[in-house]
Amino acid sequence: MVDVRFYKYVVNSQVFYKSKHTYALVNLKPLVPGHVLVVPLRTSVLRFADLTKEESYDYMDTLQLVHKFIISVYKADSLNIAIQDGPESGQSIPHLHTHLIPRFKSDGYGDSIHTKIERSDLEEGYKEFEDRKFAFGKSASMLVNIDVLRVARSEEVMRKEASWLAAELIKFTSESE
Repeated sequence: MVDVRFYKYVVNSQVFYKSKHTYALVNLKPLVPGHVLVVPLRTSVLRFADLTKEESYDYMDTLQLVHKFIISVYKADSLNIAIQDGPESGQSIPHLHTHLIPRFKSDGYGDSIHTKIERSDLEEGYKEFEDRKFAFGKSASMLVNIDVLRVARSEEVMRKEASWLAAELIKFTSESE
């Protein structure tokens, strides 16, 4: 089995769906339950425009599938779909990824969820700034500040969630056919 990587991180245990060019995984630091990411398998895809035509079709198909699935399984009223395309937009990991965030009439976030995305997608540690600087060709001072207050979930918690979502997705797709 070939390792699935999110940038340089092996995320095999977090993946709950994989297609030819794309995968979906549970989030290390979700804003709300059900906050997942959709990511191209090719780690050299830094930005949305870097997808090939075939990859972009597969990426959009995966986004639509996971979108419908997350709304169904979490009984969400709506969904935020967010791509931070480049470091100046808040993208902290130099690998294209799309946030899918379930929203509820009662959640009270409104548009402030966008601020939470910008502040929560960030990695801890100054060394990561240097990695991003190299990958993006920008100075570290141009990148957004690190949010060190959020706590990462354990590998076991993420593995359990990914296993549950994978099983639920099989049910969802069989019922949708």
